[in-house]
Amino acid sequence: MARRITLTAVTALCCVALGAGLVACEEVPEDSGSASPAPSASSPADANAFSGTKKISVEGHSVNVSCSGDAVDGGPVVVMMTGLGDDLTKMSGFQKTVSEENRVCSFDRLGQGASDKPAGPRTVADSGKILTGVLDRVAGDRPVVLAGHSLGGLLAARYAPEHQDRVKGLVLMDATSPTTTADISKVIPASAEAPADELRAQTLAVNKGENPEMLLLPDGPVRTAGDIPVEAVQHGVRYLGEVPTYGDDLERVWTEGQHQWLGISTDSELSTAEKSAHDIYVDRPDLAVAAIRSVTARVTG
Repeated sequence: MARRITLTAVTALCCVALGAGLVACEEVPEDSGSASPAPSASSPADANAFSGTKKISVEGHSVNVSCSGDAVDGGPVVVMMTGLGDDLTKMSGFQKTVSEENRVCSFDRLGQGASDKPAGPRTVADSGKILTGVLDRVAGDRPVVLAGHSLGGLLAARYAPEHQDRVKGLVLMDATSPTTTADISKVIPASAEAPADELRAQTLAVNKGENPEMLLLPDGPVRTAGDIPVEAVQHGVRYLGEVPTYGDDLERVWTEGQHQWLGISTDSELSTAEKSAHDIYVDRPDLAVAAIRSVTARVTG
């Protein structure tokens, strides 16, 4: 039980599966659908350029991308971003549901799924360059709504303030706290005993780049993206509370982190997904879909 709790907590706190506990997903065949040869990421893109899963070239790297659904006149393209340790196949069923009313794309960041592996340590800004290349290809000049889970939520929220010309809405599903390193260091002391000591050590190591994406994840302030609509959804099942001794405080700082993200916009809301643990789009897809459709409707006007 203690080992399971530790793995679950680390998955949430630092967004990496640590080689265990991943939810099985249906594979999406590469180059499925009616995909046509991909132009370079810097080429102008028709938002309906392809459907299915294919590789595109971004910043000299091969990036695995999946798109489905049709763009609505005047509406945004929804781009989904998974947590660390997950690839786009985990969101395939959720993406299919959202694409019934919107054009939706997802992609494997470097180190995820079928995309290239990183050659060395990478920053959040480096990850943002890959995201820009993907958006150039799948959205072109259309507005974009980023829907991020866990680390994907953190990266979406870090990206939006610097790209307000393009990102017009955010959905943050149990997004990693902007102050994870400080949170875990404050709650769990270095003198803690198992399993809390393992959780602390793993979280700090992941944030220093010991993760599949080799991403360095320093704490930082929440920057504003103006008044774009933002829907943040946090877990309702208090699974972090199962960590002996420190569980209640872990839940408290996680909730504080969700509230911090509300500072990204003057039009932001936070709700709680009852009966859901960390993977909200798996446990409560109805709530996650409703949040995305609310934001896309407000962006479309």
